[in-house]
Amino acid sequence: MQLDLKGRHALVCGASQGIGRASAIELAELGADVTLLARAGDVLSALADSLPRTSDSQRHRWHTVDMQDTAALQAVAAEIVAATPAHILINNTGGPTGGPLQNAQLDEFEGAFRQQLLAGQVLLQAVLPGMRASGYGRLVNVISTSVKEPIAGLGVSNTVRAAVAAWAKTLAGELAADGITVNSVLPGYTRTQRLDSLLAAQAKSSGRSEHDIAESLRATVPARRFGEASEVAAVIAFLCTPAAAYVNGVSIAVDGGRTRSLS
Repeated sequence: MQLDLKGRHALVCGASQGIGRASAIELAELGADVTLLARAGDVLSALADSLPRTSDSQRHRWHTVDMQDTAALQAVAAEIVAATPAHILINNTGGPTGGPLQNAQLDEFEGAFRQQLLAGQVLLQAVLPGMRASGYGRLVNVISTSVKEPIAGLGVSNTVRAAVAAWAKTLAGELAADGITVNSVLPGYTRTQRLDSLLAAQAKSSGRSEHDIAESLRATVPARRFGEASEVAAVIAFLCTPAAAYVNGVSIAVDGGRTRSLS
């Protein structure tokens, strides 16, 4: 199985924590040069220094940027690819706050669309020339199982992530002939700071303990546990390898079997 990513350059968004951080580690272990993107420069600097290196030529870099600042993101992306064209893009950002859709304010939608969909488009357009020139491209979107089954209490997230899934599916058809695949990974309940914040918010609004809420969520998962960021990252990394060249336009749930839908 061809899993070697030596000589490939991976751009990983949201790399300071959770699934983004775990993905950066997995890609580095497969030999890729990794560029980290997030807002926390001190965290990224330490992570870049600690990422695995499988050869003396492997290099890891980092840049700070707010994914909602479209102009700044365009400038940073242009700087990155001017130095080294990217072959892999992990489109991963934090999710919006929870709450019923009927109560959501317009600025919540605007912020979420800018952070998740517009940021993805900016980065795609930056990396696409390099991918086409090399005949190798992997775009993996980290979304949510809500694109298959909307999650109660995450109205804005359900809406925006569905748009990202449709964006990805459309691109998969447009770019496949250039040797570029576009896929989405749908994490279920995963032990990250995002899950911690959602548990805290639910506990505050319901009056129940975070422990009780966590137990009720685990009970909906056939595996009877939350996932680990490294388990999601392993699937992401596989989709970036030569072995996954014929996997295109799919949304893969990594959720311990919680999603019940067949499509």
